[in-house]
Amino acid sequence: MYTPAITGTGVFTPENVITNAELVVAFNAYADKQNALNAEAIAAGRMEPMQHSSEEFIVKASGIENRYVMDKAGVLNPDIMHPTLRQRSDDEPGIMTEMAVDACKKALEQAGRRPEDVDLVICAASNHERAYPAVAIEIQQALGITGFGFDMNVACSSATFGIQAAADMVRSGSVRAALVVNPEICSGHLEWRDRDCHFIFGDVATATLIERIEDARGPHFEILSTRCATEFSNNIRNNNGFLRRSRPDGVADRRDMQFMQNGRKVFKEVLPMVSQHIADHMASEGIGNSDLKRLWLHQANKTMNDFIGKKVLGREPGPGEQPNILQDYANTSSAGSIIAFSKHSDDLQDGDVGLICSFGAGYSVGSVIVRRRMPS
Repeated sequence: MYTPAITGTGVFTPENVITNAELVVAFNAYADKQNALNAEAIAAGRMEPMQHSSEEFIVKASGIENRYVMDKAGVLNPDIMHPTLRQRSDDEPGIMTEMAVDACKKALEQAGRRPEDVDLVICAASNHERAYPAVAIEIQQALGITGFGFDMNVACSSATFGIQAAADMVRSGSVRAALVVNPEICSGHLEWRDRDCHFIFGDVATATLIERIEDARGPHFEILSTRCATEFSNNIRNNNGFLRRSRPDGVADRRDMQFMQNGRKVFKEVLPMVSQHIADHMASEGIGNSDLKRLWLHQANKTMNDFIGKKVLGREPGPGEQPNILQDYANTSSAGSIIAFSKHSDDLQDGDVGLICSFGAGYSVGSVIVRRRMPS
């Protein structure tokens, strides 16, 4: 048996930024247009007018201030309100592969590794641009990796579930090194015309390199333990899929073909599940509240993270103990906790213990306990 370690991470950030102010202008223009089109029904009381959004509403509801996206023009066009991405030929690299390769190269560079040192690629994301061939295999080919790859989807928990799968394979000896990559084009499955959620998501790609600890060439994080759990719920759902054309209603623009959630139920049900999951995981490893130096949580909602941090630590988290990147990136599904880990981990000292946790649709929750190690 071998000990797995995280030796490198990488983050691909799109060039386009949408501020709350820009988003509000576009949404309100769309709302005004819809209200004008439905003026008669609204006046007769048969329909409620669409409410305007505001910067204050978005920050209060989520803590989000900006988000990065692969396409900005389509999202901010009141006549489109979704990203418009160029159709690529089958001979071109897919957009998810393009994003993933950038993040993977950064993770490899940080670890002092080359593609030929890697045996496995797991593409773990909340949505994949096609059913097959696996995006992971395309990423593998683009990087020049000899070995194998496969796709994984556990929604917002995909990264931590992927890390557990990779760590288990490194531990068993079936692979020496694995890349877990999370290319998330969340703008593609967000309903930008829905006031309750039009501000939630952004796009990004993250990559995590996991290898045997004895092969680490620089500062790294020993993976002490991983734990995953799922519990079925319909409160976060997207009904789009390959059977779409077989459905008898034939509605092309059904609301349930995009991201949907019952936010109040999610808040009420997920928070205790995640808090208990983390507490049980720490207890099983003999790690107390005071032993934990940092929490890298799923970046979905600031209020949720503040609640979990307080529950786990038994007090209000101090500065830097529970870093948030949500204000800059918005919710990036599986990639959020990895962005936080990548950007807020270099300052930890040898022996410091931290915990990566993601949670979301399923319900699903995954946690990874790590210990900082410096080269001797």
